[in-house]
Amino acid sequence: MANPYFKFKQFTVYHDKCAMKVGTDGVLIGAWADVSRAEKILDVGTGSGLIALMIAQRCDASVLGIDIDEDAVIQARENVMASQWSGQITIARQDVRVMANECDTKFDVILSNPPYFAEDVKCPEAQRNTARHTDELDFHSLLQAVSVLLADDGTFSVVLPANAASDFIALATKFKLFLSKQTWVYTKPNMPAKRVLMAFSRDKSTETQVGHLTIETAPKVYTPEFTALMKDFYLFIS
Repeated sequence: MANPYFKFKQFTVYHDKCAMKVGTDGVLIGAWADVSRAEKILDVGTGSGLIALMIAQRCDASVLGIDIDEDAVIQARENVMASQWSGQITIARQDVRVMANECDTKFDVILSNPPYFAEDVKCPEAQRNTARHTDELDFHSLLQAVSVLLADDGTFSVVLPANAASDFIALATKFKLFLSKQTWVYTKPNMPAKRVLMAFSRDKSTETQVGHLTIETAPKVYTPEFTALMKDFYLFIS
């Protein structure tokens, strides 16, 4: 039986009630996104609350994590309440598309590890499909909501499969969200990028910062760059 929790240096995330478990994608965006000047942060599709907890560890901003899945919301609240940031993080069952139509609040930072599997063949569990597939929240709907909820000088950060980057960037420009930072993520050297971390702002004139991050040089031999990014979170990295 899989472990029902993942222990980090300063908090523990239980994920046995969630469709999507703690994984590298969520940890990457939680550690990589710039939250240095933020006062209000929105985590779209919070799942277990992993990203919200990582962000709260990194800054003093108020963090709102939202998800449409009731079980995920229950578990995220439990994880938050068991942490030292229970007064800083709020978890709500909310659809970001509805929120964009009803909420007047603007967020300095919006983050998401969104659904991205759009294949025709889907896994049998409805809950897992909701978390993994774009049927419930397609990129167009996500970006449309972000364009409404993001502060004028805010930043939207996202993690996606590398092969989805160009389409997502093109779609973002239609909502006047422009790529400001991009980091290609490789599992090992001399392999194609597997993921891409991207940050968008409303400033069209900003020159895009492009970087590259390799996770391992050999099994469990982590690169200095990955170590620096994760040293405050992973127990096995010092």
